[in-house]
Amino acid sequence: MTEYLESLNEPQRLGVLNTEGPCMLIAGAGSGKTRVLTFRIAYLMKEKDVDPFNIMALTFTNKAAKEMRERIEHVVGSDARNLWMGTFHSVFARILRSEAHHLGYPNNFTIYDTDDAKSLIRSIVKELGLDDNIYKANTVYNRISAAKNRLIGWQDYLQNAELMADDVANMRPEMGKIYKTYAMRCFKSGAMDFDDLLFNTDKLFKDHLEVLNKYQHRFHYILVDEFQDTNLCQYFIIRKLAAVRQNICVVGDDAQSIYAFRGADISNILNFERDYPDLKVYKLEQNYRSTQNIVNAANSVIKRNRAQIPKNVWTDNEEGNLIELIKAVSDNEEGRLVASSIFEEKMQHQLKFSDFVVLYRTNSQSRAIEESLRRMNIKYKIIGGLSFYQRKEIKDILAYLRYSLNQQDEASFRRIINLPKRGIGDSTVDKIVVAANDHGTSIWEILQNPSPFVGGRAAGPIEDFVAMIKRFNIELGRKDAYEAAFEIAKGSGLLRELYEDKTVEGLSRYENVQELLNAIKEFTDDPDKEDKSLGAFLQEVSLVTGQDEDKDKDPDKVTLMTIHMAKGLEFKYVYIVGLEEDLFPSQMMLSSRADLEEERRLFYVAITRAQKRLILTYALTRYRFGRLKNCEPSRFLDDIDPRFIKMSTKFGGGLESTPPPSQYAKNLVNGIRKTISSAPPPRKAAQQPHKAPVDFVPSDTSALQAGMKVEHPKFGFGTVVMMDMSGADRKAKIQFAEAGEKTLLLSFAKLRIVS
Repeated sequence: MTEYLESLNEPQRLGVLNTEGPCMLIAGAGSGKTRVLTFRIAYLMKEKDVDPFNIMALTFTNKAAKEMRERIEHVVGSDARNLWMGTFHSVFARILRSEAHHLGYPNNFTIYDTDDAKSLIRSIVKELGLDDNIYKANTVYNRISAAKNRLIGWQDYLQNAELMADDVANMRPEMGKIYKTYAMRCFKSGAMDFDDLLFNTDKLFKDHLEVLNKYQHRFHYILVDEFQDTNLCQYFIIRKLAAVRQNICVVGDDAQSIYAFRGADISNILNFERDYPDLKVYKLEQNYRSTQNIVNAANSVIKRNRAQIPKNVWTDNEEGNLIELIKAVSDNEEGRLVASSIFEEKMQHQLKFSDFVVLYRTNSQSRAIEESLRRMNIKYKIIGGLSFYQRKEIKDILAYLRYSLNQQDEASFRRIINLPKRGIGDSTVDKIVVAANDHGTSIWEILQNPSPFVGGRAAGPIEDFVAMIKRFNIELGRKDAYEAAFEIAKGSGLLRELYEDKTVEGLSRYENVQELLNAIKEFTDDPDKEDKSLGAFLQEVSLVTGQDEDKDKDPDKVTLMTIHMAKGLEFKYVYIVGLEEDLFPSQMMLSSRADLEEERRLFYVAITRAQKRLILTYALTRYRFGRLKNCEPSRFLDDIDPRFIKMSTKFGGGLESTPPPSQYAKNLVNGIRKTISSAPPPRKAAQQPHKAPVDFVPSDTSALQAGMKVEHPKFGFGTVVMMDMSGADRKAKIQFAEAGEKTLLLSFAKLRIVS
């Protein structure tokens, strides 16, 4: 047996060796799925002599693709560089670069990031005379994105009665018209947004079977990482590509499907066998990451979900410490307790700050943690903050580079036409856009003869701008990416404007632009880059994800991030904060069992990031939306088997001493929530509303009578005192245990008859 296969356990080895036909690897947290995926590719190349150009491997981050490629290269050598490996967006963008002309796009099409797309949407809303408080750019963008992820183009959208009715109900009846205008403007600008890279690939394969046939025969083997995160569009594409040879291998864990809000569809992995009856399934159940207590606790949580593929994750690692539960009086005290715990653990066990991570459900929770860490002079970094490539000065330069390459790019035109100031105001820009739309031509055509459409004063600066862009375009043909970018940054006047700003902020912006130019220089000097053009660099930049940018010069810092950002990572010490009802699980995720189960999977992901120690915290009071609220411990704490968790005795309002395991287990079974009474909040807050079960269904109340016991989703449990049949609507006077006496109209009240 080859040396690299000897390190695999039996299920891993089977997942590597069985290369023919459809295959699904169910990979539990910390089970070594990346190793299996990389060795499977290495095995195809080294032992089965498969040409790397015939292998497509799809990931969700460039970082994951880079790590896999390096591991494969370690086994098979430099030939690994010829693999078609990368994110869904980068691999399909590569295909579209060659085939976009079939769809009427230029091959050097621009890729709009989220900010570019939202900026265009804001312009369209304004042009259509719509209320931007109702048609908010973020809301419209998400609606369009969701439609594309479900393969609904603007034509289908406008013909879909259900979608149109939904828009009317949400007071946004013009959503379909905005979608149509947005799609046509992107097309006219020679631009695609992130969703278009998938939507248009599916359209390409659906409408041009000769192109689909070409790539079906090019890719003999298709491998997909994190399959549980795929959306409908992604799955349809890979299913089409694999249709001829059926050599498709997907790797994932249904228990870690947490991106439904991005369009991820867990049914892709749950129902994969339905599309491939001959599917071979291998379960990677040995966890190499975490202690036994952490693994067992995670198992006890996720088993509460109904929609899942059964598996039994286990580990040979040490038993480890029990999971620690810290109770805080307030969110500020929670931050202080977490910071103190981190400091003490670091000193006591000679750890690095980079061994610690604090995970939270929402970004706003970081404030109290940050303040406490700063008070103790503990260095930290926040993952998911403002990206380098989202900084204004960087986007300004990139817009110049993009427009020099593609003069049909409306978003870039709007950004740079008066930057630096050249006397071309917003009203002039609007006139140019309107003229282009009215005459059915491009903005660039109008710019080259602006006098008939704009005032005489603006015509001169516009002509100078056009001459400058033409000059930049010529430079692109003569120079490499770095030389052209430097010439554009200097010739545009942006570099000088930033240099002359001697404020601290100005110097920082100038240094950021220099760093961008350094990145372009590094790109052109990279011997592994076949295409060193500015267009290739811009495509690479447009597809960078948040995790790909983590290049901290001082890595020894505590990491702070949302749980969604933490997926795929691991740390020795993990703190999960804010474990309270309506925060985690989120109040917005309680309307259905599917939502609640996704939220529980999110908690499972958080738990399984921990290698050695896991600390959970909750607060009894927390300021939310400017109001102090009483908080109830999260239901997820009750999901953890009490054998694997203990209340902290060192921090917060925990127990004075830990009772014997059996008694302590009994205490937890009776409900962790009862500990809330031992430390009353400093201020009285509004009483918590009744929490109805997820499967609450109102009863038929036509036979309701006095004396019956009922449950109301808000007021809780009560007894019917009297029925009032005198009016047109039947009424019931009900004495609720917590909410007191209420008289309810039965035609509106949602009541469940208990007895």
